[in-house]
Amino acid sequence: MTELLKLITPSEAIERILRSLQGIHVGVENIPTSESLGRVVRKSYSSNTILPSFNKSSVDGFSVRAQDTFGASDSLPAYIKVIGQVPMGRAPNITISEGQAAIAYTGGMLAHQANAVVMVEYTNEIDQETIEVTKPVAPGENVVFEGEDIKPNEIILLPGHTLRPQDIGALSALGINEVKVSRKPKVAIISTGDELVPAEIEPELGQIRDLNTHTISTLVSQAGGIAKPIGIFKDNYEAQLNAAKNAIETCDAVVFSAGSSVSNRDLTLKVFESLGKPGVLAHGIAIKPGKPTVLALAKKTPLLGLPGNPVSAVVVADLLLKPIIRTLMLDKTPILRYEKTAILSDDVPSRSGREDHIPVILNRKDGQVVASPIFGKSNLIFTLVKSDGLICVPIDSGGLYKGQQVTVRIL
Repeated sequence: MTELLKLITPSEAIERILRSLQGIHVGVENIPTSESLGRVVRKSYSSNTILPSFNKSSVDGFSVRAQDTFGASDSLPAYIKVIGQVPMGRAPNITISEGQAAIAYTGGMLAHQANAVVMVEYTNEIDQETIEVTKPVAPGENVVFEGEDIKPNEIILLPGHTLRPQDIGALSALGINEVKVSRKPKVAIISTGDELVPAEIEPELGQIRDLNTHTISTLVSQAGGIAKPIGIFKDNYEAQLNAAKNAIETCDAVVFSAGSSVSNRDLTLKVFESLGKPGVLAHGIAIKPGKPTVLALAKKTPLLGLPGNPVSAVVVADLLLKPIIRTLMLDKTPILRYEKTAILSDDVPSRSGREDHIPVILNRKDGQVVASPIFGKSNLIFTLVKSDGLICVPIDSGGLYKGQQVTVRIL
């Protein structure tokens, strides 16, 4: 029977694989800015203009000379004559003088000589040409000035930044309609086991559907990669080795599903050791579920051997595969996740020496977010289906306590 190497902590496993990937990355491509959400920028981008390019109102109201409103109140309003308006999308053709105002719209330009905008809520119409102002404004109030948002040659994005909706909007505002980003890593997914049949086939007694291919494929897509399912391979060393060799030729990372537990029939470790140096980086992680995980690097291709247990596969892939994919894209923050703070509803027992990842359901109670653990066997996929995320019981802890604040890793 194959012996597990000395177990390492999950954080050490992440550190080992990401350190081994230094200098390894996928290529680049230019894509439309409008299609770049979640992609990693591979060059610096600077502004080529100023924003806004003109002084504009930040509210609906009246552009005025601020000094004409000083001292205005409900009991003693300032009376101002309205001499026109500045239409949206037009340059102003109105110049105001003492005691005058012009109608202003959010995002529109101000009348000449105006230096502030009174919100419409603080005015009352006296007649078609006169308003009373019930609250004073200071110079510059409710005005976004030319160049206040960004100035020419100002750095807006650096390499390694993951593009968000606001980034795409900012680039579009500057007329940058194409961006250079990392190519999406291709991740080969190889399922192993005599008992597996495709998910689309009705299994016979003793067989099980291969759900991990679909689960891991969607997780790869979620992380920004392109899943390349290779197929199901029996417990045969030569067949699995050839599949892995072919996958390395066409993909940036290779994932084996199953075949990583302690068994004479499990061949992942042997296959990984045959694919090239530096070879296996870890065999066994102090985590539940997911202990018999294998990490390796064959030349410049990261290899990940996931347990066949579907819950273990999801937990480990979320913990390790996502950072691998983001690191290959040169993401400067490859291990950031969606997390939420909550209060634990029940005690969670654990055993010191391993890191437990427990599924929880989130609810709101008395103004607080409450995490309720789902107890049960760790290999039941529907425990994850019912959950909103996972909490981590630290490796040196004997458990967590009811009422304790915890961090939930959102799935």
